[in-house]
Amino acid sequence: MLEPLVAVGPLRFGMHPDEVASALDGAVAHISQCSDSGVGWGCYTDWGVTAIHGENGGLVAVAVDAMGGPLVRLRGIGLIARAPSEVRADIRALALREGVAVRVNRSGDPEVEAWGLSMGASQEQGLTPEGYVQRLDTMVSSALLVCPELAKDPFGSAPVIDWRDVRDEPPNAGAWPVKAEQERPHWDWTPLEGVGPLGFGMEPQEVAAALGEEPSSRHGRFPRGTAWEGAGQWTLGEDRFDRTGVTAHYSCGHDRRPTLGAVTVHGRTGPQVEFAGIPLIGRPVTAVDAALIRHVEERDGGLVIGCGGDLGVDGLNMYVRAARAGDTVVSGARFCQAQWEDHG
Repeated sequence: MLEPLVAVGPLRFGMHPDEVASALDGAVAHISQCSDSGVGWGCYTDWGVTAIHGENGGLVAVAVDAMGGPLVRLRGIGLIARAPSEVRADIRALALREGVAVRVNRSGDPEVEAWGLSMGASQEQGLTPEGYVQRLDTMVSSALLVCPELAKDPFGSAPVIDWRDVRDEPPNAGAWPVKAEQERPHWDWTPLEGVGPLGFGMEPQEVAAALGEEPSSRHGRFPRGTAWEGAGQWTLGEDRFDRTGVTAHYSCGHDRRPTLGAVTVHGRTGPQVEFAGIPLIGRPVTAVDAALIRHVEERDGGLVIGCGGDLGVDGLNMYVRAARAGDTVVSGARFCQAQWEDHG
C-alpha cells in the first residue's frame, strides 16, 4: 500500500540503506552507488524496486519497476503493471474525488504532487514456449514515489536526477501519434555505410544539409580531462531531427571532430527502411522480431541482442528498437557503422 509522502509498503521515507535492506528481508542491492554524503541509490532486483537516498543517507524516493516490482495500490487503485491509460483514468477519477491536481510529467504520464507520485511505463516482456524472454507489443505502468521535499518536481530534483537524468529525453505531452505507412518516405540502407541520405563519417553540418533541417535538439557532454585540464570541452553527442524523424549519433575523440557513427530512425515518425523485404519501422515489434528470426533461421545466420534487448542480425550492426505509442509500442531501428558500440 502507498501512504502518500510517508511510506510505500515496508519502506518509509527517511530510512537509511541498512534499514531499507532489513525491511526487504535482508535483500542486497545488486546495483548501488553512494557518495560520502550519503546520496546514492540501490537497485533491489529481487524486489523490483530502487531505493534513492538523499543527504545523510535518508530514503527520499522509491522507483517501482513495471515488470518485477510489487503491485502498489493507492486507495484501492493498482498502480503497477497495468495499461498506462487505465491507470491514468483511475488516477484522474481519484484526484477529482479528493480535490487534488493532476499534471502530465515529462514522459506523458500523470503526476500528482499531493501524493508524491509520478507515473511511468516500460515495455512488457513475456516468455516464449521455450522459456526465453521476449519483447511484447504493450506497455505496462511503473511509478516513482517520493518524499514531500521532492514532490513538486520528482524527476527534476536531486538526487533522483542523478539516478536517472530525464533532461536528455524528449518531453511528451501525453499523446503518441504514429505516422501512417503511406505518409513515410522510403529510405535505402547500406549496412555499415549509411542509411537514406546519411553516410557514416559525415560531420554534423553535412547531416543537417542532407536532411534539409536544423536539429530540433542537441545533446552532448563535457568529457572529464586530467586534473589540470578540468572538465574539458563540450562535445556533441547527438542531433535530433523531429521533422524527418531521426536522431544522428556522433563519434568523436581527443582532437577529433564529431562524425556520424549511427542513425536512429524513430518508430512513430521516421522514414520506412527495409531489410530483405522486411519493413523495419512503425510496425509491431513482435512482428519484426519474428521476421528477423525466420530470416536468419532460413539462412543459418545469427542474431545479436543489444543492451536494451533490441534484436539485430549478426554482422550488420543494426538493432530493432521499440518506441512507445501510448499503451503499445511500434518498431524503430538504429543503424550503425562497423566501429560503433551501441549502448542503448
